Amino acid sequence: MATQLRIPCTLMRGGTSRGPVFLASDLPADPTLRGEILLSVLGSGNELQINGLGGGNPLTSKVAIVGPSTHPRADVDYLFAQVKVIERIVDTSPNCGNMLSTVAPFAIEKGLVQGQIGRTRVVIHNVNTGQLIAATVLTPDGRPTYDGDTVIDGVPGSGAPVELEFLGVAGAKTGMLLPTGSAVDRIDDVEVSCIDAAMPLVVIEATALGKTGGELPADLDGDRSLMNRLERIRLEAGRRMGLGDVSGLVIPKPVLIGPPQKGGTLTARYFMPHSCHKAFAVTGAVGLGTACGTPGTLAHRLVGEASLPRSVTIEHPSGRIEVVIDRREGAATAAVLRTTKPILEGIAFAQIPDRPAPLAA
Repeated sequence: MATQLRIPCTLMRGGTSRGPVFLASDLPADPTLRGEILLSVLGSGNELQINGLGGGNPLTSKVAIVGPSTHPRADVDYLFAQVKVIERIVDTSPNCGNMLSTVAPFAIEKGLVQGQIGRTRVVIHNVNTGQLIAATVLTPDGRPTYDGDTVIDGVPGSGAPVELEFLGVAGAKTGMLLPTGSAVDRIDDVEVSCIDAAMPLVVIEATALGKTGGELPADLDGDRSLMNRLERIRLEAGRRMGLGDVSGLVIPKPVLIGPPQKGGTLTARYFMPHSCHKAFAVTGAVGLGTACGTPGTLAHRLVGEASLPRSVTIEHPSGRIEVVIDRREGAATAAVLRTTKPILEGIAFAQIPDRPAPLAA
């Protein structure tokens, strides 16, 4: 037997990702019960997620949960959940910068933040990492507009810009920019840079694994020897970064880098972690851009010396993503431009197995 729940939600595209956005007050606070609801709503456990809103891909099996801020310097809280497609697992260890772009417009639409005439700046507290991000959206009449001329690679058409400024990106999850204490480590006989800036990453030169960094995602996914080796490196990197056993987590994320092929700063392939992203994650771009500006890392070695602020253009399978790295009062900040779009607003249905009543003592 199962109980069917009705939960208000808004299905939104955020950057190159998509998923339902919920008010925190419409979901239970208990992580286990909340996880069961999200697995049901997304339809996890089936490769097509045929019984839910998920699209059978990690990029379209994401959730944003938005509520009043619990941080004194923020306007709203944002909890991100990566809902696995096949495995019945909900991972709330990382942030997602693409779904982050849905938070400010959603918060204004739902009355959590008062929209201003012209532009509205919303400071977001990412509950997953404790990080603060300022999102600025266009609000001509006090409400968000989604139409505009901004184009981001990996998304058809154009939309209104969402400016995301990550405030103090270093040590988002581990508390340290270089969690191993070194800019370069050797794992599985390969040099790697373990960096934590918005997202814990394991940066690897593609040539060290016999690649260029410009391969198609499907070709990388189909190279089982490569994928197995990346996972061995990732697991050991997670241990050295102080994250413990990361076999059930999506962090740290492996990134292959190589010289630019189309006029950018560098080319890169980002893994989620068990398949290659068809574009590039925002938090991954922030992390890699920060690595480019951190002396001694493999990324810095590849792109060479440069003063801050600097614009880093990352070539990815769907085009490019640009991130501007700056340093204010000793803390690194990063800015990225995204677009977002509401797709559907209504009621999501979740089926939760009934739990037997406890036996009397």
